[in-house]
Amino acid sequence: MSTTIAVLGDGAWGTAVAILLSRKADHRVRLWSARPENAAELESIRENRKYLPGIPLPTQLELTSDPAAAIRDADLWVTAIPTVHLRATLDRFRQLCSASTPVVSLTKGIEISTFQRPSTIISEILGTSRVLALSGPSHAEEVSRDMPTSVVIAGADSTLTAWAQRCFSAERFRVYTNPDILGVELAGALKNVMGIAAGICDGLGFGDNAKSALLTRALVEMTRFGLAMGAEHDTFQGLAGVGDLITTCFSPHGRNRRVGERLGRGESLAAILASSTAVAEGVTTAKSVFDRIHPLGIHMPIATSVYRVLYEGLAPREGVIELLSRESGSERV
Repeated sequence: MSTTIAVLGDGAWGTAVAILLSRKADHRVRLWSARPENAAELESIRENRKYLPGIPLPTQLELTSDPAAAIRDADLWVTAIPTVHLRATLDRFRQLCSASTPVVSLTKGIEISTFQRPSTIISEILGTSRVLALSGPSHAEEVSRDMPTSVVIAGADSTLTAWAQRCFSAERFRVYTNPDILGVELAGALKNVMGIAAGICDGLGFGDNAKSALLTRALVEMTRFGLAMGAEHDTFQGLAGVGDLITTCFSPHGRNRRVGERLGRGESLAAILASSTAVAEGVTTAKSVFDRIHPLGIHMPIATSVYRVLYEGLAPREGVIELLSRESGSERV
C-alpha cells in the first residue's frame, strides 16, 4: 500500500528528507514551499540551488506552495521549519489538519518566548498528540547524496514510532527508536549551542586537543540540562546526543559551527546573520537555554560563555580565557 507524505519546508533538510522519502517506491511525496516563487523555481529547474546545489530532485517528487494541495490525503506530515518560524507557518495549516494524522518534526531548537520544543508547538497549533521527533547526525548534504546515515525517531507511542521507523528506513538511512522525545529534542537543540562554541575554537585557531575537551565537557552540560528538565541520561549518550554533537562540531556543513568560526575570526554576529540565508538555530537556543540555567540551578559554563559572546558582546578570546581560568575540579562533578 502506498504512503502519501507531505514535507513542509523546502530548506536543505526538508528537501533532503523529501528526496530520501521519494526514493522509496511505495511512497508518494510532496514538498511544500512557503513561497510560491520558491516552488516555481524548484519545479522549473528541478534542483534546490539555494540550499542543495547540484542535487537533482527526483521526477516523482511533487512540488507545491498550496497548503491544501500539500497535505491532501497525506498519511504523514513531516515538518522541516526553523523554530523561529514554526508557529506562524503552521498556523497556515491549522484549519486543514486532522488530529489522527501523525507528524514527524525535523526541527532542532527551542522557542525563546515560551521555551516550547518543536513537538509541543506542533501539538498546540495542529491539535494532535501524534507527534514524533527525528534527530541525530544527519547533514542534508550527505543524506541527499545517499551517504550512510543513522538517526533516531522518538515518541511515547511505540506502535507509532515503529510505523514511522519503517516509513523512513532505507538501505543507507538507518533509523532507531527512542521513547524519550523530551531528551531527543533537547539534545538536538543544545548541540547547536555547543556547535557555536566549537566554531569559535576553530576561528581562534585552536587545535584538536581543545575541541575534543570542549566536546567532552559540552556533553556533560547537555546531559545536566536534560536531566534537570526530566529527560533520560542514556538519550544524551546516543545518536541525538553525542552523535549529533560530534557531527555538528566537526563538519564543514554545520551552520552553527560556521557562525562560531566567523565570530572567532572577529566578525560581528549581525554581519554573519545578515550574510546567511540559512537559520542557525543555536543563536536563539543559546538565549532560551541561558534563561533557564539559573532557575534550574545548573552549572553550564560553556553555554553561558556562548550566550555572553552572542548577546553581551564578550570577545570570543576572552570567553575562552574565562573558561580556562576557572578553578579545576573533579571530572565527575
